Amino acid sequence: QVQVVESGGGLVQAGGSLRLSCTASGLTFANYAMGWFRQAPGKEREGVSCINWRGASTYYSDSNKGRFTISRDNAKNTLYLQMNSLKPEDTAMYYCAALTRDYCHWPLVAANFAYWGQGTQVTVSS
Repeated sequence: QVQVVESGGGLVQAGGSLRLSCTASGLTFANYAMGWFRQAPGKEREGVSCINWRGASTYYSDSNKGRFTISRDNAKNTLYLQMNSLKPEDTAMYYCAALTRDYCHWPLVAANFAYWGQGTQVTVSS
């Protein structure tokens, strides 16, 4: 049984930082590209970032480029998202997901991701 669990969300002031983590079990983690999505109330889910199976290639949405860094540790079956210079518009539920292949294709399409976590809430106050 595959389980994907996010952690690290919370309340932070604008300009602050958070580091999200995502641990996956029940699958061969290194075989999957991994992505982060987010969904704010009343808005569609949007792709935030993606990293291929080795971590050699990473992708970011334009609004996050230069502020967010995605990384992974295949030995620990863990995905990370370091978020710096946070803005109130970054407020959303953040989801980790495993792609049905080992490389990313941008833009991210949620339907191409096989396994999802329950999400972790990020709230940025102004």
